[in-house]
Amino acid sequence: MRNKKLRIVLANGILAAMYLVLTIMVSPVSQGAVQFRISEALNHVVVFNRKLIWGVFGGVFIYNLLYAEAGWLDVVFGSGQTLIALGLTALFCKFVKNTWARMVFNIFIFTISMFSIAWMLHIAFQLPFWATYASTALSEAIIMTLSAPIMYVVGKSVKFKLD
Repeated sequence: MRNKKLRIVLANGILAAMYLVLTIMVSPVSQGAVQFRISEALNHVVVFNRKLIWGVFGGVFIYNLLYAEAGWLDVVFGSGQTLIALGLTALFCKFVKNTWARMVFNIFIFTISMFSIAWMLHIAFQLPFWATYASTALSEAIIMTLSAPIMYVVGKSVKFKLD
């Protein structure tokens, strides 16, 4: 039992570190009205194991805490948006077993929930809400859609179950 808990904690730590490194690598385009964070591909791990929510959330939280241009607003809105979207996907996954259906739902939830990021950018930088929502939602949809097949293959070869 203890070994299983340790594996989950370690996997979440590795996932948080991966998110952080991948986001830092593309830092110039990872914030603002157009956000191409390749690390957002890691949002798909919740489709395979809901216990990995904390690694993705942790990576987002740490990046926003250390590097966000909008400061505490980004920590609250960005991390909160991630946690809510991952939580909704995890809940959906309890009822739907098809991996592709889960991924499509995950893409949809993350894309729609970018309204909170657009709202935060509107508050912090007076960016126009609807244009910012359109650009952040499109950015998220592109990254998550392009990464879905890759994460599907990774999910088949990597043991995300941790059992």
